[in-house]
Amino acid sequence: MNREVLNDYKNKDEKMLLAEVLDKIENTNNRNKIEHTDFLDLAQNELVQKFLNKQKVENYIKYGGFNEAERKMYIFYPEKFNEQVVEKNLSSIVQIIRIELPDDLIGKYTHRDYLGAVMKLGVKREKVGDIIVENNGADIIIDKEITKFLEQNLSELTRFSKSTITVEDIQNLRNVEVYCRLGASGWTAGRKYRFRRNSERNVEEKKEEIEIILASLRLDNVASELARCSRSKIIEIMNTERVFVNFQVETKKTKQIKEGDMITIRGKGRFFIKEIIGQTRSGRTILKVEKFV
Repeated sequence: MNREVLNDYKNKDEKMLLAEVLDKIENTNNRNKIEHTDFLDLAQNELVQKFLNKQKVENYIKYGGFNEAERKMYIFYPEKFNEQVVEKNLSSIVQIIRIELPDDLIGKYTHRDYLGAVMKLGVKREKVGDIIVENNGADIIIDKEITKFLEQNLSELTRFSKSTITVEDIQNLRNVEVYCRLGASGWTAGRKYRFRRNSERNVEEKKEEIEIILASLRLDNVASELARCSRSKIIEIMNTERVFVNFQVETKKTKQIKEGDMITIRGKGRFFIKEIIGQTRSGRTILKVEKFV
């Protein structure tokens, strides 16, 4: 692939990321082997997806342990393989570090605590995927190359010195559950659903345009309407760091949302605030939103 295509990108970080993607593609083609990127965040994923679509690259899948994962890697494979072959070998690329807490620590650690512990050991963020947190512990999705290091060193940290730390196959990921309703065909309040754990094919993301009417543009108000759950429930979700604004964790419920903001509610979806249309006669705000489906 001609590297002159990178000249279309002026941002240094974007150009560097896409150059690494090109390296992976070239290695795949030249050496007939599977190659993969690091875990990418939502913004990076969108950049790479658009780039691959533009260059008409086909032999790859996106994978983060489960479909709704926010951090995913791109896995490229040679023409002699197919997606099914790659999917059968995902355990050689991605694994889980499972942390089970002792009884006296149950419910005391958040996503930030687990991620902070991994970062404290000097692990690069891009080697870590999503972290599935429950009261009694967490599953940390990781690049397999750092498995042994984390297994040997996490227990050396004071906060996990009494915890049980094991390596698990990616197929044994904890059940990822949601508790908010997303509409008639989506999640239902009070019931639990497992997310799909297969990989994503190389398809462009589809969007559905919706309109919502709100009393205010506070984040808790907007997010509860998008997720179709109560404000108290969305605040609970925000407090566990599962709400992102423009790809950054946001826990401030009073944050004002504006046109052009991207809101991600982990397990509920991703939403782009396309336009503030106006107000109703009663003074409520009408928003036009693109929902990624």
